[in-house]
Amino acid sequence: MVITNYYLPITQMVAMTSELLVFLVLSLVAIASALGMLFSRNTIYSALFLVLNFITVAVFYLMLGAPFIAMSQITVYAGAIMVLFLFVIMLLGAENLTSSPTQAMPWQKPLAFILALTLTVESVYLIFARAKLDTIITAPDAATNSMENLREMAMTLFDKFLLPFEITSILLLVAMVGAIVLAKKEKAGSKS
Repeated sequence: MVITNYYLPITQMVAMTSELLVFLVLSLVAIASALGMLFSRNTIYSALFLVLNFITVAVFYLMLGAPFIAMSQITVYAGAIMVLFLFVIMLLGAENLTSSPTQAMPWQKPLAFILALTLTVESVYLIFARAKLDTIITAPDAATNSMENLREMAMTLFDKFLLPFEITSILLLVAMVGAIVLAKKEKAGSKS
């Protein structure tokens, strides 16, 4: 009995270590894909890096015990929104644009530096000063991810929030059509 009690914390520690290892690997992939998206000169590659970032965030949701949110993340963002982005990028021919050096306004670089420094200070403060290292994040119980709970959430979404949901979809459609119209006018003006 004493031996079993002695090995129980070790098995929990090994499980926590493997979960921590998966988290660290996924966080590195998420950070690398975000940086790849920011610094990629090709817009198609930037969009694909963003898809990879969405997928790693969905795996984070799975690790937290929220499979519905994970599948929604993949379906809505990595699926529908990114197909829309790629469609507009390819339709507009943005992947063929050459980056011409533009003159930056003199206030842009100091402002960007100040904002980056502020974000870094806030992040360090939140990580070290406000983090509670003694708390353990546990997965939600089975009742949280039950079909009844998901059905209730869907009914709330499509009953109470149907109008904002539809307005958002129309707004995305209008933005896509507007981008296409503006790009066609610019292409027509450059040909003549």
